[in-house]
Amino acid sequence: MLEICGVPFGGQSVPIIAGPCSVESESQLEAIAAALHEMDIPFLRGGLYKLRTNPDSFQGLGEDGFSIAKKISEKFNMPFTTEITDIRQIEKLHEVASIFQVGTRNMYNYDLLKELGKSPKPVLLKRAFSATYSEFLNAAEYIIAAGNENVILCERGIRTFVRETRNTFDINAIPFLKQKSGLPIVADPSHGTGLTSLVEPVALAALAAGADGLLIEVHNEPSKALSDGQQALTPVQFKSLIDKAELILKASGRELHGRA
Repeated sequence: MLEICGVPFGGQSVPIIAGPCSVESESQLEAIAAALHEMDIPFLRGGLYKLRTNPDSFQGLGEDGFSIAKKISEKFNMPFTTEITDIRQIEKLHEVASIFQVGTRNMYNYDLLKELGKSPKPVLLKRAFSATYSEFLNAAEYIIAAGNENVILCERGIRTFVRETRNTFDINAIPFLKQKSGLPIVADPSHGTGLTSLVEPVALAALAAGADGLLIEVHNEPSKALSDGQQALTPVQFKSLIDKAELILKASGRELHGRA
C-alpha cells in the first residue's frame, strides 16, 4: 500500500483525484476546488502543461499557472496532481505538485521515467493507448528501478476499432495488473470514454472490478472548458457519482476516503 500526504492508495479506503483537465484561471480552479472540498475529495488535479494532438489547441498555462495551483491547493488543503511532460519540468513543478502524472503519450519516454525514478515524488503512470500489459508494467519498472517505488498505475482506455467513444476502457486491466504487479491502480473513465454520460457507469464498473481510486475530470462550466469539456462532469454530476460509488464500495467491504 502506498500513502501520499496521509492518504492511502491500495487499501480498503479508496481516494478520488478530481478537477479540471486544464487550469484555466484562478477563479475557475477555486470554484471547482471549493465544490470538491465540500464533498471531502482529498486530491485536486489540473493540467498546467498539455500535450495536444492539435497544435492549435489550448496547451495549458505552463509556468503562469504554477502560483494559481499552489495557492488553491494550499487554500483547500488538497494536494495537487498535474501532468509532467518534460524532464526540465521536474525541478520547477516540485513545489507545486504532490503527485507527478505521466500521460499516455509519455509512457514510452524512458528518459523521463528514469529521471522521475530519481525523485521521491509519487508518480501516477498512465497506460499508453496502444500499450500491452507487459509494456505498461515495464514502464513502471523504469521508475522503480531508478529508486522511486511510489508508483500508481492508471488505466485510461486504449485505442480500438470502436469510434463512438474516445477510447475503449479496459476493465480487464484493473484486476490483472493488481494481481500481476501489486501496485495500486486507479481508473480514469473520463479519458477512457470521452463522453460525460459514460463516465459514471464506467467509474462504478472500475470500482466493482477493484480499482484503488478514480481520476475524474470535473469542471464548473464544461461547455466553456478550454479542453475536454465533452468528458467533464459538473459538480452536481460528480456528486451523483460519488454517492453511488459509496454503495458499490460498501458491497465489497471498502469505503471512499474521507466519507466513512
